[in-house]
Amino acid sequence: MPKRHSQRTEDLRRALAQEAARIMAEHGIDDFLQAKRKAADRLGVNDVAVLPKNVEIEAALRAHQRLFGGDAHDHTLKEQRSIALDTMHLLDEFQPRLVGSVLTGTATNYSDINLHLFADSSESVAIRLMEIGVPHQFYERRVKMDAERSVNYPALRFDANGRTVDATVFPIDGIRQSPYSPVDGRPMKRADAREVAELVEAS
Repeated sequence: MPKRHSQRTEDLRRALAQEAARIMAEHGIDDFLQAKRKAADRLGVNDVAVLPKNVEIEAALRAHQRLFGGDAHDHTLKEQRSIALDTMHLLDEFQPRLVGSVLTGTATNYSDINLHLFADSSESVAIRLMEIGVPHQFYERRVKMDAERSVNYPALRFDANGRTVDATVFPIDGIRQSPYSPVDGRPMKRADAREVAELVEAS
């Protein structure tokens, strides 16, 4: 009996992960917790213990994109990475790194291009954007640096060829420690311009 109960729980967890992935892919939601809650609402699940982990949802999202995304997903991802690369070249003095779903390949058509920049001050990034005629908005992003510490960093949002770029500005020595990924709780993967160029070429 416990075995059957366990199987039902696993089936429900898998269904929730698949529904959360579908919501993220089709409705432009990039927050895992929000997607989980919407999936739970739609499937009538109230037990928090059954909710899938972020890594399970990411795996389901990859599967969804393979099954339903096809050439359209590949085309969108290549476009996002190409725009990311062009933006990184424009902001080269700030040692830009691409992070997030555009790097990992799970981006949807609604996903922002997420960059990490490294500078003495966020104002220097703003000045550079003004020099090249790019309007931007300032805000603060809370970043989890390790299991016990979160830090607020300045961030800028701006448009690049019809895509939204979200750039978090770290101190110059912040390049040595990558923050934790919201997906798996491990240090976030970062890619420099050369690595992004290789991804664009490969696709």
